[in-house]
Amino acid sequence: MWHPYTAMDEFVTRDPLVIERAEGARLFDADGRSYLDGNSSWYVATLGHAHPRLVARVQAQVAELGHCALAGIAHEGAARLADALCRSAPAGLTRAFFTDDGSTAIEVAVKIAVQFWQQSGRAARHKTRFLALDGAFHGDSLGAASLGGVEVFRKPFGAVLFDCVHVPFPDDAGYARAFEALGRALVDAHDTIAAVVVEPVVQASSGMRVYPAEYLRELRRLTEKHDVLLVIDEVFAGYGRTGPMWASEHAGVTPDLMCLGKAMSPLLPMGATLVTDRVERAFRGAKSRALMYGHTLCGNPLGAALALEVLDVYRDEEVLARAAPKATRIAAAFAALREIPGVVRTRSLGMIGAADLATSSGAEGGYLGQLGWQVYDEARRRGAYLRPLGDTVYVTPPLNIADAELDLLLAVLRESVTAVMG
Repeated sequence: MWHPYTAMDEFVTRDPLVIERAEGARLFDADGRSYLDGNSSWYVATLGHAHPRLVARVQAQVAELGHCALAGIAHEGAARLADALCRSAPAGLTRAFFTDDGSTAIEVAVKIAVQFWQQSGRAARHKTRFLALDGAFHGDSLGAASLGGVEVFRKPFGAVLFDCVHVPFPDDAGYARAFEALGRALVDAHDTIAAVVVEPVVQASSGMRVYPAEYLRELRRLTEKHDVLLVIDEVFAGYGRTGPMWASEHAGVTPDLMCLGKAMSPLLPMGATLVTDRVERAFRGAKSRALMYGHTLCGNPLGAALALEVLDVYRDEEVLARAAPKATRIAAAFAALREIPGVVRTRSLGMIGAADLATSSGAEGGYLGQLGWQVYDEARRRGAYLRPLGDTVYVTPPLNIADAELDLLLAVLRESVTAVMG
């Protein structure tokens, strides 16, 4: 087996982690050991593993309708899910296009944006480029990778990626510069830019970097002023990871397109791109104007049933409200990590906590750094799975993790960082 995001020559020399089952916030390996799942298995298990309601719903759906193509065919699950997502989303998003996962939700957003302008009049046909932030990550398909701003992910494919303008990330040190660069890019190139694509408030893969909601509000204002579509990528940040259901709620904005995945359907591949009436109307009028895009399993009945049950569990179990005090625990734990030598920055937002590590000389290795992997090894010995982002260690546990298990996870994190950096 060829593992994703893995240097296989290193992998084969390590003691492999072989997982046999999972329950709640824990993974169980082939040797009978359990590990606290510190990143919700790549941010998917926001309700933990094997939630009984989710398992039961999928089992019931298998017996009723396992699969039905969605091209010109309707089934109740997809229709109900589209309605539920649009009711939950920021006001103004009224149509849902289903696909397989977060990357393809972005991929279809790119195609929708380009075709939207092609069908919006002759003057708009030159709007084929995109704008994104430095450090962005929007998925692994070629379209999604073209938007990415993490060089280690982009570089191998640079020759075949499409044109994307990248502007500086609005961090504390360069906030004014980032605002200025964003405004200048849209003034200079709005007649060729189809859309701005952005992760709302936090960039995950570039190191859990957080930026002010004010920037997102200004971005929405500028895209409206210059008639450029705004695509918000909620694949990681959505479903309460940052506090509210949608991270864009921090800024109180409604995008033209919003992309979903991961926690939307945690047991089965599923994604969605929500759009406004204005966007969807551009695809009406003739068959030649239709969106010629779709995957075999898009809107599949199993994923739709599961995604509906996820929304119901969020409501019935008051997941967001109950996560709020857990977020306070995470914030306090990461603030305390600053006392450890070599911890150069910490931050938290909702159920996210992150810390950057540096060597005694102050050097940081970024995504390819090894300090985070040393913390990973220490944490694994102590019973926690803490896959790092190079020299950034972080936690993104299930939103409903028990308080005692969260405290244990945070204690293991501190012990492991101390063991490496102390």
